[in-house]
Amino acid sequence: MFSLNKTVMLLIDVQGQLAQLMYEKDKLFKSLQIMIQGMKILGVPIIWMEQIPKNLGSTSEEISQYMTGNTPIEKFSFSCCGEPLFMDKFEKTGRSQVLLTGIETHICVFQTGYDLIQKGCKVQVITDCVSSRTKENKEIGIQRITRAGGEASSLEMIFFELMRAAQGDQFKQIVKLIK
Repeated sequence: MFSLNKTVMLLIDVQGQLAQLMYEKDKLFKSLQIMIQGMKILGVPIIWMEQIPKNLGSTSEEISQYMTGNTPIEKFSFSCCGEPLFMDKFEKTGRSQVLLTGIETHICVFQTGYDLIQKGCKVQVITDCVSSRTKENKEIGIQRITRAGGEASSLEMIFFELMRAAQGDQFKQIVKLIK
């Protein structure tokens, strides 16, 4: 199980026109909004990535409005691990349990998850917080991550896994957030 003091969330490439083409886009955006707010409540750091924003556009406003106090890292490689600034920020967190969110599941999310697993990290792909242009590619990306040694989870499942008990202010805030 993942723990609060070892977990970091990655927000990968929810940008421009591409984000508007995602399978079940409205559901994805709503889930990402809840996920980001929940991670902030729980004190889990979020690393925000953008794939060549001058070409693909910046992160969709529906998502970036929840990322105040955070700055995206630009990348050119599909895997976040191919970007030295990402690796530096990730290593500085001192965390080894990674929550994967963003797009596209079968490309950047998968390649990042695979590389992190190869580096010895534990990875969970948050299935309601990832997507691709087609349902099939989303499903294939999730399957490949789990076959590589990662796990599939959901935003509600990871919230309760990280909290471990139905008590305290964080619990009350999370319950209010997901209802």
